[in-house]
Amino acid sequence: MSIKIGEVIGVHGIKVTLKVFEESNRETLFYEGAKYKGVSIREYISIRRGFRDIICIIEGEYLDENRYEQHSEKMQYIRKVEAKPIGYFEHDKFNEGIKFLPMIKDPAFLMQESRISKIYTRNQKEGFVIGKMLKEELPISLPWEKLFNSHIGIFGNTGSGKSNTLAKLYTVLFEQKADAIGHKSKFAILDFNGEYTTGQFIEGSRKSILKLDTSIADGDKFPLAPEEFWNSDTLCILFQATANTQRPFLNRLINGRAKFIDAPNSLLNYIRGTFLAVFSATAPKPEALDLLRRVVESVGAVGLSTMLREISWHGAANKFHRSRDNLFFQADGIAFQNTFARAVAQLTIDDTNQFDELITRADLQLIHDLLHGHVQFEHIQPLLKRIDSSLSGLKKVIVIGEEEDKTKLLTVISLRKCNQDIKKVLPLLIAKHFYHQHKNTVKNPPDKTMHLIIDEAHNILSQQSSREHESWKDYRLELFEEIIKEGRKFGMFITLSSQRPADISPTIVSQLHNFFIHRLVNERDLYLLDNTISTLDNLSRSLIPNLSKGCCIITGTSFDLPMTLQIEKLNSARQPDSEDVNLEKLWANEENFDDLV
Repeated sequence: MSIKIGEVIGVHGIKVTLKVFEESNRETLFYEGAKYKGVSIREYISIRRGFRDIICIIEGEYLDENRYEQHSEKMQYIRKVEAKPIGYFEHDKFNEGIKFLPMIKDPAFLMQESRISKIYTRNQKEGFVIGKMLKEELPISLPWEKLFNSHIGIFGNTGSGKSNTLAKLYTVLFEQKADAIGHKSKFAILDFNGEYTTGQFIEGSRKSILKLDTSIADGDKFPLAPEEFWNSDTLCILFQATANTQRPFLNRLINGRAKFIDAPNSLLNYIRGTFLAVFSATAPKPEALDLLRRVVESVGAVGLSTMLREISWHGAANKFHRSRDNLFFQADGIAFQNTFARAVAQLTIDDTNQFDELITRADLQLIHDLLHGHVQFEHIQPLLKRIDSSLSGLKKVIVIGEEEDKTKLLTVISLRKCNQDIKKVLPLLIAKHFYHQHKNTVKNPPDKTMHLIIDEAHNILSQQSSREHESWKDYRLELFEEIIKEGRKFGMFITLSSQRPADISPTIVSQLHNFFIHRLVNERDLYLLDNTISTLDNLSRSLIPNLSKGCCIITGTSFDLPMTLQIEKLNSARQPDSEDVNLEKLWANEENFDDLV
């Protein structure tokens, strides 16, 4: 039984008009020990139709001033409310969608709070709770098995509570499922502002924290797979290689390395062969000598470096000339054998990192291309300078070839202390690393999952950036669009958190499945949501600009209906490091400071 509060007096399409009793406008009512909410906007009522209860949400109310009733010699206006059906109860089970509509004179009843929770909670035993419904203050269990099997978007202006929502969502997941997850899933978070590098998400023994810093050389480094670094597409975009000359140059470099990578001392033999080619060429190039000097200096060959200082270009003879013994190097190689052959044969190089190897191989490749007339020096030289510049920052934050710690459930990668160039480049390399590594090892159907969480996602998924080359921006967006379009079939899922969803590629936003929407006031952001989220109704959309801190609209494919939840705040040890500055404490007088601490 329940409290009858009125009856249906009109049905126009899916809009239902009810005449309600005057007593129904009380905020809270109690009946037979059960608590009920009175009739007001965004409350739920039940309309009895036969053996079914049609559930409606109140969208508006008004007084009918044209009609009135005579009662006890008092003039009373009729209170009417407008409601929209959202589903129905049959055999005590809620079914979402408009299948049945009420008819005139059908009675309307208030709903018990316990029954309202059944509308949103399918499996009460799981108890995956991150917050309570805003008005009813009922804890709602989210369908975690559907939620984390999808791409998630968490949007909201700064200070709206989206960081707490992100942290709460995954904290509850790890608290309840960490042991069950084991080695079946991997989680990684790109943290642009360093908000999750302390006690968030999970205990320290089960997570790895990398605090990347471009201002120091011996800080934490992200272990990148060699195949992700020695990739022609990546290097071409990374160094902004031009299509006609520089891109083919890098392709020859990558292909040449791959051809001899398994041979012992491949780089050393490459250097030795280049010496012979430079000093035995029929058409020697003066630029080749300068590049060769750079190579021997980079590998620490002091003796050869000293010998090369004695060599100069003799333009009149179109040959290299050694001033000590007035020796000219001819194409027959005899002068090379008499002068350099022994020193070159004794050349050794220490183990070099792969960044230095790339620079060395680029110099060697350019030498051979110049000798064979494939390129002009002035066309490739700008590329070499960009390689030097880019790698100087990258070598401080990534290491090539080392194995990552696969025993950790969560990897937090902080980019707070990285410069802007690295913040643009590194997320792409990291995402590509995780995507290809997971894609190449997963079975069909997937036997494991990869979850990439990107905080402040507008930093790398924006279409408006003017600080980077167009080809790089296109490649970056294409990669993330591929991940979000194709990743689900491989068991890779992305969670995006952003202040400005309108700055993110619409293609990416449209592929998200579930949304946690905090306060947004910018019209472009609201317009994007209107055009990409089909499950967001008008009533929920109208609430977004005025949501309080920590309150959000939850909607998407994992939820039958949009709901408004107040997300529970994490305790101080688990909160993201994004709290507002306490100016009262900061600016307190010395004598009052102790009282505010």
